[in-house]
Amino acid sequence: MTVRTTLEQAAKSVMGALTPGESQPDILDTLQAEHDEVQELLGKLVDSDSAREQKQLVEKIKRALVPHTKAEEKVVYDAVLALRGKEAKIDGNEGYIEHGLADATLKKLDKLTANTPEFKAAAKVLKELISHHVEEEERNIWAQVKENFSDKQREEMHREFLAAKKKVKVA
Repeated sequence: MTVRTTLEQAAKSVMGALTPGESQPDILDTLQAEHDEVQELLGKLVDSDSAREQKQLVEKIKRALVPHTKAEEKVVYDAVLALRGKEAKIDGNEGYIEHGLADATLKKLDKLTANTPEFKAAAKVLKELISHHVEEEERNIWAQVKENFSDKQREEMHREFLAAKKKVKVA
């Protein structure tokens, strides 16, 4: 499912325009589409040798990543942390910590002069951090979500996620 398809379904859902029998998007479908989008942007950033393009990509990454992480923490991680079990608590806390590291790295990248060795190093670190985080999240957090939340609950999580993203201000 592409980001566009997911967002179109979300818009239909919000507007009440889903036809009978048409399913609402699952939170995991939306997260997958957004993960793919950010990872693609990070790949372009690391490969770019143009200072102007690098700065544009950092802005795009910031606009995609910041609302995603804040909404994901509120809707998904908090729900996983509320579950019983040591693994759920470890996974949820690890996600919060990795989001914090990604946020700090993104802020550092935003302040650096583009196309310098330090900028390129920070871009590479951010890409590797996000790649590691997404891999673990899609394996561990998503397993917790699939195991502990029904389809209906995940559809509700999707609605809450979209609403939470709209409230995030990107500086």
